[in-house]
Amino acid sequence: MKLRGISLFLTVLIACKTEPTQTGLKELNKSERILDVQQVMDNLKKHPDSMGLRLLLVDALDNSGDYNEAKVQMDSLLKKDSLNYGLWYRKATLQEKTFDTSGALQSYRYAIRIYPAPDAMLAAANLLAEMKDSTSLLICKEVTGYRMGREYTAHCHFISGVYYARTGQLQKAMIAFNNCINNNFNYTEAYMEKGFLYYDGKKLKEALLVFKTLVTVKNTYADGYYWIAKCEEALNNKTEAINNYQKSLALNPKLNESVIALKRLGIN
Repeated sequence: MKLRGISLFLTVLIACKTEPTQTGLKELNKSERILDVQQVMDNLKKHPDSMGLRLLLVDALDNSGDYNEAKVQMDSLLKKDSLNYGLWYRKATLQEKTFDTSGALQSYRYAIRIYPAPDAMLAAANLLAEMKDSTSLLICKEVTGYRMGREYTAHCHFISGVYYARTGQLQKAMIAFNNCINNNFNYTEAYMEKGFLYYDGKKLKEALLVFKTLVTVKNTYADGYYWIAKCEEALNNKTEAINNYQKSLALNPKLNESVIALKRLGIN
């Protein structure tokens, strides 16, 4: 089962001929603004051997939601450079978007064989945790041993928590999510998973407190307000539920669950 509302937290790596390098956030945002599929394809016709242009085409196709064509372009690059860590990593992220979990895991494994980078290891561990595979714990233990700082430690605790939650080891899951938050107070997904544990366990007041804490950490997080509303509704606090469903919709007008909930509560 995919994480509820979570997007992959690991940064996409841009392929290079030696070791992988991470693209800075500002640079990535800038490139996203200028990408246009047809424009890049036109440039690629003039320079068919340009690896950089083909990677831009992959990004353009990715941004437009054409993930399958983006994978085709990645395969053409991998035929020319099959020992490139960054290309295998990039292909894996596209495979995740098309729900090809086994393919994504295979691509991550190829990437890790070429260059055992923690990012690829944790991306694979995240998928394995969702599959209830205890290998995810071993990977997290290994990455933790690299002592790369609190950000990576938080990721390891989070993934461990996902594994424990999916396998019904709820106390261990709660400890792991708390450890994640202790290392990164802004880790929204850990709050969400912790709140789900309480909610599913019918501990509505505890769940409500977690989701309220989350929106103080990130007050623009629509899903946080949605789950506050769900808790309030379950507690028969109709006014508070309506207010928070409306807040979630103001932040994310495409949140259909809130629309349905408001209709259920008599608000059209």
